Amino acid sequence: MRQVLLFISIIVVGLIFISRLFYLQVYTSESHSLFEDNAIRKVYDYPKRGFVFDRNGKLLVSNQPSYDIMVIPREVEPLDTLEFCNLLKINKDQFLKRYNKARHYSPRLPSVFVSHLSKEDYAILQEKMRKFHGFYIQKRSLRHYEASIGANVLGDLGEVNNRIIEKDPYYRMGDLIGKQGIEASYEHTLRGVKGIKFIQKDRFNRNIGPYKNGDFDTIPEPGKDITITIDAKLQAYGELLMRNKRGGVIAIEPATGEILAMVAAPTYDPNILVGRDRSKNFTKLYNDSIAKPLFNRSLQGVYSPGSPFKLMNALISLQEGVMSPKETVTCYSGYHYGGSFMKCHCHSGTRNNMISGIQHSCNAYFATIYRKILDKTGSASKGIDVWSDHAKSFGLGEFLNNDLYVGQKGRIPDRDYYKYVYPKTFYSSYTVSNAIGQGEVATTPIQLANMAAAIANRGYFYTPHIIKNIEGETLPEQFTKPKQTSIDKQHFDPVIEGMYQVYKRGTAAALQVKGIDICGKTGTVENFIKLDSVKMQLTDHSIFLAFAPKDNPKIAISVFVENGYWGSRYAGKIASLMIEKHLRDSITRTDLETWILKHSLENEYAKPYSGKPFGINGRSAFQVVDDEEYTELRELLDKINKQDK
Repeated sequence: MRQVLLFISIIVVGLIFISRLFYLQVYTSESHSLFEDNAIRKVYDYPKRGFVFDRNGKLLVSNQPSYDIMVIPREVEPLDTLEFCNLLKINKDQFLKRYNKARHYSPRLPSVFVSHLSKEDYAILQEKMRKFHGFYIQKRSLRHYEASIGANVLGDLGEVNNRIIEKDPYYRMGDLIGKQGIEASYEHTLRGVKGIKFIQKDRFNRNIGPYKNGDFDTIPEPGKDITITIDAKLQAYGELLMRNKRGGVIAIEPATGEILAMVAAPTYDPNILVGRDRSKNFTKLYNDSIAKPLFNRSLQGVYSPGSPFKLMNALISLQEGVMSPKETVTCYSGYHYGGSFMKCHCHSGTRNNMISGIQHSCNAYFATIYRKILDKTGSASKGIDVWSDHAKSFGLGEFLNNDLYVGQKGRIPDRDYYKYVYPKTFYSSYTVSNAIGQGEVATTPIQLANMAAAIANRGYFYTPHIIKNIEGETLPEQFTKPKQTSIDKQHFDPVIEGMYQVYKRGTAAALQVKGIDICGKTGTVENFIKLDSVKMQLTDHSIFLAFAPKDNPKIAISVFVENGYWGSRYAGKIASLMIEKHLRDSITRTDLETWILKHSLENEYAKPYSGKPFGINGRSAFQVVDDEEYTELRELLDKINKQDK
């Protein structure tokens, strides 16, 4: 009996061994043997990352060679640590920290030990690497940003972390990935595909040649070049105008939805986030909690839209039939409701229709039509949803579903939003501040630019996007198919005429550009902050929305300047200049240009942190830049103007 049991046991154990060997050598050989075999070394060949061009073919982002010291911890042999550290320009503590990190990641897989060596360091190390077993030099590319513009547009590259590696097996420790902007949005397009070489090792861990004559090796596939919609010259000009100011500028081509310029101020040179100093410089930018240069205000800045939102209320009132363009409202220098008063600049007793109401930005007119919209159904609780749905059809209060890496929804309130404040019912007078773009309404600069484009197109828009062309591909339908608003085409004419009169005789009359019919709307937005739990009022924000020409528009733009006093003071001037720059590539309103370049708002931004009283609305003298800085800005402007298209 024992012999039988022993025989059966031997047979069972043998079958188990045979099954396991079959599983390892046959069933899983193709998928695992090369990458799991410790006798085969894997060397990755990094592809050329795709170039980035502006809409006119100007090269914005290229590549430059870089060299990394790689380490395979289990292959490291005793070495002269002091000599090696001196060559790498690190100390012993840094050596141990990096070695332990690499060993923790994987003792048998290569990882970056020191990245971004200079050409000079590479030349010196190349001759001595034979002395340091387990270390080798790997060549790859770093980004080179051809101009110091568009940092928030272009983005940058940074090392992957463990979360990314676990999510996407393409990446390994030390690999670079797009962190912001286009580099992040189009990472999979730009990165290409890594090649790989399998090298056979002997029992002494020495390389003995390609595995199976290199039959399994692959060559890298370069990333695809992309063309973006940005006009580099217009972008540079916008960034120059926004020097010493904070805010966002978005310019869109209405006929396509292509973003012509995306300015976020303050900005920085994208090249400072390339190379060995990237981490230090990124930390410095990140920790600047006052200027917030990494915060893309043109996409992420959520502000009350102010008076430009009156255009939306005018369109909704026409669609709902509660107000005709010729009906008038008498303004007594503002609008009284309950115990409150919304002041405006109209003379007492002025009668405004829709066109003159837009022209003079009459609060009484727009408060009246807003209440009529909400009260049309007999219940403001129902009317608020009708109003909200119309506004949302312009892309307000929602993500625009574009190809930009960051963004904010903003807010267009509806009944659900107000049900916690007014659980049973409420009256139109409770939310009348929405009529003038204050209250609970909140938008981003890109949403307002898109609204301007929809008005310019008389009722439709294309999703704003940054990509113009991808090598060998067609653009997705989401960027080429127009989106219809809920407002009928015939209702746009009186609103557009009102915007035109803003420039001809209204609040932007001083900003006209001869020979260009511009339609616009100024805005002044109240600016409150909390200091030690106390609500304080600072200088108002300056906002402006426009498109041009009036017929067959080529550009729609929104400009938001924090603490810019009032709409035509800063934002309006910048909008007029950028419109003329785009349409003519030259400037006739050099008086506006000089004023913008000479004036700074840095003193306004310092007020909350100065410890000095700044008073209601901060009406201090305008700060003028010194002669040296103005000369520098003029030289930069001349450089921009000399660039070829």
